[in-house]
Order: sequence, then C-alpha cells, then structure tokens
Amino acid sequence: MDVLPIGLKDALLLTPKVFGDQRGFFMETYQQERYKDAGIEMRFVQDNISKSSYGTLRGLHFQAPPYDQGKLVFVLEGTVLDVIVDIRKKSLTFGQSFQVELSAENKKQLWVPPGFAHGFVVLSQSAIFAYKCTNFYNQRAEGGVLWSDEFLNIDWQVKQPILSEKDKKLSLWDDFQSPF
Repeated sequence: MDVLPIGLKDALLLTPKVFGDQRGFFMETYQQERYKDAGIEMRFVQDNISKSSYGTLRGLHFQAPPYDQGKLVFVLEGTVLDVIVDIRKKSLTFGQSFQVELSAENKKQLWVPPGFAHGFVVLSQSAIFAYKCTNFYNQRAEGGVLWSDEFLNIDWQVKQPILSEKDKKLSLWDDFQSPF
C-alpha cells in the first residue's frame, strides 16, 4: 500500500495494492495491521455506503466530540471530488483544505481524521461512496461548514450542485465555532 501525507496534519491519501488479471481484480480495502503501520490506529465501528447522481454535493460535515469520527473513504463506482477541511483550532493547518479525485478506477482512499469537515461532489453519472467510521453517527453531534464559503475557496468543479436543504443552511466560516 502506498501512503502519502497530504500536507494537512494526520490526513493521508492511500493507494492499496491491486492484484488484477483477465478475470478482474482483488484488493484489501482495509487490513488492521497494514493501516496501523500507516498511522491509522483507530478502531472502525460503522460502515456506510451512499449512492448519488452527477452533481450531488454532500458536505461539508463533521461529528462534534464526543461523537467525533475518523473516516476512511473510497469510491466503489464512479468518480467524486473529495474535500476535507481542517477544523481543529490549535492545528497549524486550521482552515486549510485538501481535495482529491477518488474513483473506482484509481482505487485511492482518503483517511479523514477526527477534527476535519468532509464533503464530496459526484463527477460521474453516479457514484457509490463508502465510509468506514471510527465512531457511531449521532444526529445531535452533526455540524458543518457551508460548501461554497468564499474563505475556503474550494473549486468543486460543478457549477450548480444538487444539495440537501440541510447542506444549504450550514454555517459560514466567519460564523463557525469549531468544537475541536
């Protein structure tokens, strides 16, 4: 597995080894010892999958302590632009973002540590997105930052994304009070 630090403390871009032949391919999407060696020592307790159509934007979300989550994210079908923002107040990279294209083709994974807001937009006709989470979801701990905030200056590559009503009402960066 290739492990690439991405410039935001504790976040990693991972490329698992893929074994392929004329029949198809095999890869491990998670193996505890290998991921521990890469620096991901948290225990995963919940797996989620979402399917979305082109232009759907989900984010930027987080779970506040004590329900904060680390997430190992990857795409099973299609292509997304995945975005994380460091929302840890004492971090040297507070307010900085990172974006990467994740796809079924490139098989890359992104480790999103607790203390990051996370979102993605679907760039293909549809996408199936997988999340391994280190804590259980808790609705009362939901939080987020508005995807289009000018301070974050994120190029989502989609002109008019499809948004949930909840995501349209998230906090602007200047109004945001990080719980981390």
